[in-house]
Amino acid sequence: MQEALNIRDLELNALLEVTQAINNNLSEEDLYRIYRFTVLGDLQVKKMLLYVKDDEWTCKVNFGDSDKKNPPELSLEYQSLEEAVLIESVDEFGGFDIAFPVKHKKKILAVVFVGGVKEEQAVDTTFLRALTNILIVAIENKKLARQQLQQEAYRKELEIAKKVQNFLFPKTLPQGNNLKIEAVYLPHHEVGGDYYDYIKLSDNKFLICIADVSGKGVPAALLMSNFQASLRALVRKTHNLKEIVTELNHATFTSGNGENFITVFVGIYDFKRKSFDYVNCGHNPTYLKSDGSVQKLVDGTTILGMFDPLPFLSTGRVTELDQFVFFGYTDGLTETFNAEGDPYGEQNLEKILSASFSSLSELHAEIFKSLDEFRNEYPYGDDITIISCEVNS
Repeated sequence: MQEALNIRDLELNALLEVTQAINNNLSEEDLYRIYRFTVLGDLQVKKMLLYVKDDEWTCKVNFGDSDKKNPPELSLEYQSLEEAVLIESVDEFGGFDIAFPVKHKKKILAVVFVGGVKEEQAVDTTFLRALTNILIVAIENKKLARQQLQQEAYRKELEIAKKVQNFLFPKTLPQGNNLKIEAVYLPHHEVGGDYYDYIKLSDNKFLICIADVSGKGVPAALLMSNFQASLRALVRKTHNLKEIVTELNHATFTSGNGENFITVFVGIYDFKRKSFDYVNCGHNPTYLKSDGSVQKLVDGTTILGMFDPLPFLSTGRVTELDQFVFFGYTDGLTETFNAEGDPYGEQNLEKILSASFSSLSELHAEIFKSLDEFRNEYPYGDDITIISCEVNS
């Protein structure tokens, strides 16, 4: 009877030490350390391995067996253990007497291997199982709380990024007789990396731009915000596209540390000269439709932010433009896939652009109708942005 009382006293001490450690909100590493010393000292367990299921099974507690300094991986047999089992000497865990699972709501959270215990202790693992369960559930709750904090921080980050991005897009677009511009932005996630802009430079000139920044979330939104601020500051000083693109590249390279990139198309139309100057910076081919023919606008340079200075830079010019339609897009459009893994591609887009349409709204509607028929409910894989400009000079 005295021995039984001593055992109960040791068990109560063990329970008190572990629960106090949990209540003191110690780190997971400290909790495992206290658990180890408590089991070793108060419960007089000679050998133990404690495997815990995180992303994968990991041995968190290991003591009392010089042959198990590098414990083996937990086999599938033990990962699905339903009840305590005695271990045979030929087993990979030979030298341990018993293994038992630790569960919470029928989910296996841990597996314990115990060795060097008395025969009656090997049969009755009730208290050790309960103590381990208290520890593992407490650690699981800490993980859950940490995940909730991370999710809340991520949600706030997305909120900020979304507000930043909404400020970037122009509030209104021209809808006059000589100039009409329409745009559609479909983010794949809450915050994407696409951007478009229209800037009136003078009574006779305007700038149109479409861009796609690498990355998502707050970093992408901040990089794009910096890009927009740089662009709008530059056009107040110069309308020379080579100078503008050179400075934009330097700003992107500096703010992105050479690790974030932007594909950009920027063009300037002059009503007096009836000319359209442009630079394509590693962006998808944009299109200009005039007199029934469609041409790609591809002259320019490489992606901005990758090299400083740019390895090459040229400007394109289309002249004698009285009436035309400009169409720009980001790669989410042509890289939309169907169930067979085929991309929508440029050919399908060019067919629609080559056909007749009465308005920019009709053009956009036809594009998305064609895109939806092609993907046939297969989900979009990226942000999609399109911008169209109709000039009647």
